[in-house]
Amino acid sequence: MAPPQGQMRPGRQLAVLGLIFVVLYSLVFFSDASGSWKDRLEPRLGLDLIGGTRLTLEATNNIDGKPPTAENLEEARQIIENRVNAYGVAEAEVVTEGNRNIVVSLPGENRELTDVGSAAELRFRKVLKAADGSGAVAAPAATPSAGATPTPSGSAAPKPSGSAAPKPSGSASPKPSGSAAPKVTASPNAGGQGGGAPAPSASATPSAPASPSAPAATPSAAPVPQSVADQRKAVEQKVKAPAWAAASALQGPADLAADPSLAEKLKPFGELSPQEIAVLTPQMQFNVPTISCAQLDKRPAASIKDEKQPAVACEDGAVKYLLDVAKVVGTDISDANAVLDQTSAWVVSLDFTGDGQDKWTALTREAFNNEGGACDQSALGQDGKCRVAVVLDNEIVSSPEIQGVLTGDSQITGNFTSKDANDLASDLRYGALPVTFVPQTQQNVTATLGDSQLRAGLLAAGIGLLLVVVYSFFYYRLLGSVIFLSLVLSALLVFGALVVLGRQIGFTLTLAGIAGMIVSLGVAADSFVIYFERLKDEIREGRSPRSAVPRAWIRARRTIISANAITLMSAVVLYIVSVGTVKGFAFALGLATVLDLVVVFLFRHPIMTMFARTRAFLSPRVSGLGRALPARAAEQANPRNTRVKEA
Repeated sequence: MAPPQGQMRPGRQLAVLGLIFVVLYSLVFFSDASGSWKDRLEPRLGLDLIGGTRLTLEATNNIDGKPPTAENLEEARQIIENRVNAYGVAEAEVVTEGNRNIVVSLPGENRELTDVGSAAELRFRKVLKAADGSGAVAAPAATPSAGATPTPSGSAAPKPSGSAAPKPSGSASPKPSGSAAPKVTASPNAGGQGGGAPAPSASATPSAPASPSAPAATPSAAPVPQSVADQRKAVEQKVKAPAWAAASALQGPADLAADPSLAEKLKPFGELSPQEIAVLTPQMQFNVPTISCAQLDKRPAASIKDEKQPAVACEDGAVKYLLDVAKVVGTDISDANAVLDQTSAWVVSLDFTGDGQDKWTALTREAFNNEGGACDQSALGQDGKCRVAVVLDNEIVSSPEIQGVLTGDSQITGNFTSKDANDLASDLRYGALPVTFVPQTQQNVTATLGDSQLRAGLLAAGIGLLLVVVYSFFYYRLLGSVIFLSLVLSALLVFGALVVLGRQIGFTLTLAGIAGMIVSLGVAADSFVIYFERLKDEIREGRSPRSAVPRAWIRARRTIISANAITLMSAVVLYIVSVGTVKGFAFALGLATVLDLVVVFLFRHPIMTMFARTRAFLSPRVSGLGRALPARAAEQANPRNTRVKEA
């Protein structure tokens, strides 16, 4: 028999709730899941529960050694936090420590974090000259150009991979498909460094021959003076006056094979540390052949940051370039994204700002026409055109030959992996750090404290939940089972949501998040009290339990929604204005509150409607309605009084 019109059908709400559970736990067990059934039920845990990796970055200043301002340090912290979040890491802790340090903590052991502190200073500079960067004392002046003939010598010329001329595919020309977006293409051997990776060590440099003048891996310089002038004076004293005078007199790369005495004079420069090399002028860094790429690649971060000054940098650890002032910089880029090109290779797509596009067009015009003959023969590409180096911090990512005036957005291409391309795009998208950092210590941290706190927290939550259930059964009897089942269903929904959200958006469960869920239990218990006490009031007013249930629901519903809405608003505001683990607390509180409302509408109300139709619901001892039912029972025992009252 169909129920009367307007009467609710509790089976429908319960069926909808069942469908939600089926969909949710299908995602838990089969969506992006692997491993055993137990593994698929594990949520993503935070640093305080499973341990992780902690990196300390120390701010440095190559000019005066003073600590950064509080504003710059906070700006750097926010940029680093954005970079970390862009890597798909949730619940990361990025905090300042003292007036110099930033500490980055991420869940999961053996994470590589050093790149998040890279300055990400992007510069586009014309390549003016090229020279051998091996640092060999007996090496001749190298001309990496395809058409240049090296001076005869017994020493080996640089390997082909270190040539300054890119392969034909390495040109900065419009795409073959005719697309308006030109390509700034990295030479194949440059792609491995594309994500701002640390410069290769001396031992990893493929073209640098062994030499007694190679610098030691550990800097041996004395404490560096404050000013650059004082630092240069200290270097001059270290290499001695004859070497300094010989280096200062050079007008171009010295030919050591033609003048062995000059080789002996310049030999002390090959023994300088990277920190000492950084304070030399660009002309001296380029002209002195005993200064190697191994030294230049290890210079401190931001050594060639000044965009208004020429610079010297190496490509592939074998060829060093004298670079023009930077006429296009990172701030001229409005956006950067890692994408797949037509050959399914990873590239970094660059979108220029309005002014940045004009600067880029002007730079490519200068390079294409070699205006003023600025580019030396040794620096020209295979087609005789100037090259433009894409310089990230101290490293040349690529140096393509410009084969046309480029008027559209560009791409940096190379042998990038997905991680390399995304890391580089992330660094460029969020901008350069206003402070230069040097990684100090990276260590794995254990979750011993988190384990003990988790056990204590879960024990406290279990005891509290048990007391709520015991009190509910004692005070509400049969209705206590509704409270118990509702809490169980809410917990299952929250747990399933945590597992799915951990896989889809990277949400990580921490102790703070667990605290937020425990707080939400109090909100859920309040809604029970509101509903059941409203139900008692309806029965006391003379209504039957069956008719009292829907009327009590209508009156209590608004109060329940209002109370949960206030809690949800508080969680949203707290999530917006807070940082770190407090965000996890707010997110967990808001999530549990929303799912509690789902249980209220799809389980609590329909199950109460079903209970109202049972005999047990009419018994004061069983139902838990207490003194509300005896009055109603007395009326039913004396029909005459009931008829008089109804009359």
